[in-house]
Amino acid sequence: MSSVYQEFIRTAQRAADKPFLHIPYIAAKNYADATINLSYAQAMETVAGLTVQYQSKGYGAPMRIALVLENRPDFFFHWLALNALGCSVLPISAASQIEEIAYFLEHGEPTLVVAIPEAVKLLEKARLLMPQPVAIISLDQFHCLPEARADKIQPDSAEPAGSIECALLYTSGSTGKPKGCILSNEYFTRFGHWYHNLQGLAQIGWGEERLLTPLPLEHMNAMAVSTTGMIMNGGCIIQLDRFHPRTWWQTVRESKATILHYLGVLPAMLLELPADRTDDFSKQIRFGFGAGVNPDHHARFEQRFGFPLIESWAMTECGSGGCITANQEPRNIGSACFGLVPATVQYQIVDEYRLPVNKGSNGELQVRAHGENPKKGFFSGYLKDPEATQQAWTGGWLNTGDIVRQGLDDQLHFVDRLKNVIRRSGENISALAVEGHLLDDPLISEVIVTAVPDEIRGDEVAACIVLADNIKEGENVAVSIVKRSLSKLTYYKVPGYIIFCDKLPKTASNKPRRAEVKALAASSLNHQHCWDTRSLKKRQTAQ
Repeated sequence: MSSVYQEFIRTAQRAADKPFLHIPYIAAKNYADATINLSYAQAMETVAGLTVQYQSKGYGAPMRIALVLENRPDFFFHWLALNALGCSVLPISAASQIEEIAYFLEHGEPTLVVAIPEAVKLLEKARLLMPQPVAIISLDQFHCLPEARADKIQPDSAEPAGSIECALLYTSGSTGKPKGCILSNEYFTRFGHWYHNLQGLAQIGWGEERLLTPLPLEHMNAMAVSTTGMIMNGGCIIQLDRFHPRTWWQTVRESKATILHYLGVLPAMLLELPADRTDDFSKQIRFGFGAGVNPDHHARFEQRFGFPLIESWAMTECGSGGCITANQEPRNIGSACFGLVPATVQYQIVDEYRLPVNKGSNGELQVRAHGENPKKGFFSGYLKDPEATQQAWTGGWLNTGDIVRQGLDDQLHFVDRLKNVIRRSGENISALAVEGHLLDDPLISEVIVTAVPDEIRGDEVAACIVLADNIKEGENVAVSIVKRSLSKLTYYKVPGYIIFCDKLPKTASNKPRRAEVKALAASSLNHQHCWDTRSLKKRQTAQ
């Protein structure tokens, strides 16, 4: 089984002079003086140098290294160098709050944190909350790399034999604390091969593609699909720091991108831009690849900009082993269709009793890999949580928590989420985790968090709140609740709507009736007891 590093070296030796990485100036201007262009040969040389540095200080398998490097070239270089030594990486966003970072570091137990200089202060504050502080090294001080503590990390018992951990990615699940998904080298290399071999409307030419993505590198899509996909393909990664809607099409033109990766929020925001005679990109862009485009926007976007948006379904846990993609016609545009299940994937759609439903009926999607090993290409398990790992699999099937419907033509259509997960701008947000933080607020007696529709971002976070005694509802109270939340949670997890209620729908055993709460929240958005706090949701800077 190959590692990500080995696949990179094979491609780099074959395509030494081909472009590997392009960082447009709009994405690089905070740390570089100009646009960044690197060939496979140049990247290989940088990776080799970092590998020597890490090895000389004793870093190697089975250590785990946290990377707070954002969407910068350094992320790719350090990941590949560490992978060459058998180390796993734990990517962390610098937009995370102090308590969140402390949890990732304490739970993930990295030997070292490598960070951009701007994030060091935040990390040092997080380290104060940990019982056993971790070493932190800034990029600008990397020549002072500390000696490795070989006893810091031990192989996790959940890791299957013969599978080497490549990365630990945290997902916001339905039950509170984020879960650490153990992802092997096989997970990543299979994803790269899967993307390379998609065919149909998403056919990729070897050494020809330039893939532009604004998605964060601490997520599965950017790491496993775009990065490994281009490495397997000898293509160029055009990595943005974030989505810049006003300059998006200029960047697309100047970067000579041939493939775009998106989340549903991107098409929505681009459609809001004024129409232009140069909107047709049919001669440059062959396809966009992503998930969650608003069905009402799908046809309009393709008609205006001239290329197909290929909708795909996956989750961090299933990897390429359970991935489903609408890369063949007909795509049933406008119906939240994500395609036919490929022959490599087995699936069933079941009711609440785990019994298969009839075609045309809604049910939970369950998937597994076809063949002797149903977990082939899937995640290796949740770190330090064998019970949750076991619960994820029922009778040899991965429970996705997504409600889907199979049409008469056998294509699958997304309907809703069974789990208490809010999908905002591509970020999975645990409703229970947000509830836990809100309940610490002395202004709040009871709270249930749910998703409400947002035309641009897909979902928005709404908090239905019963206030504490003697607290009167009003805009000042809503603002206070949100501002307190911003100090505890990453900005996108904070409620965009505060809905004050006299009581909340609950069962006789005091459990939330979440379906009723969801309907209540959606119907209350224009009510006098609802406060729109979306404008307050901004990335917070460490002080």
